Formats: sequence, structure tokens, C-alpha cells
Amino acid sequence: EVQLVESGGGLVQPGGSLSLSCAASGFTFSSYAMSWVRQAPGKGLEWFSGISSGGGTTLYTASVKGRFAISRDNAKNTLYLQMNSLKPEDTAVYYCAKLNTNVPRTVVEGPFGQGTQVTVSS
Repeated sequence: EVQLVESGGGLVQPGGSLSLSCAASGFTFSSYAMSWVRQAPGKGLEWFSGISSGGGTTLYTASVKGRFAISRDNAKNTLYLQMNSLKPEDTAVYYCAKLNTNVPRTVVEGPFGQGTQVTVSS
């Protein structure tokens, strides 16, 4: 059974930084691309970052490019997201997701973890 457990969310001021983690189990983590998606209050799920199975290819949506960095440690079965220069519009529940390919795709597809809340507010 695929299990994805996100952690690291919280309240941060605009301009601040936060680091998220996603612990994966139940599948061969190193064989699959992974994504981060988010859901802002009152909105649908939004894909914003993906990484290939080996970590060599990363993708970002325009709104986070240059501020967020996705990475993975296949030895630890863990996906990471470093978020810098956070803005109030980044407020959302953040989910990691497993793809069924080894290359990232700019689409919302699961399975997903339970999510972690990120709130950017002064």
C-alpha cells in the first residue's frame, strides 16, 4: 500500500522560508517521479512542482519557479520542498504525490498524502 506522509508545514511571515518533507513507503520510491501539489482555500488542487525518479529533472510552475526547490533522497525514501520568499498566495494545504512514471508531469495525479498546512501571513 502506497503511503505518503507530509510534514513541516506551519505559519510563516511573508518573505519567510519553510521546508516540507514527504516520507514515502509501500513502493519502490526510487523508480517513480514525484510531485508536489497544493490546494488553496476555496480552490482546486494545483500542480506546481515535479521531479524525476532519479532527481535529475525538475519542473516548476511559473508562480513558484525561482522561489521553491524540489529534491529527493532515494536512500531515505523522502521527497523535499524548500520554499523561500513565501507570499500570502502560497497559503494552501500541500500534498506530495506519486506518479506512475519515472518522469515528472505537469498534471495533478495521485495518490496523495494527507497534506500539511502552510499559512503565510503577518
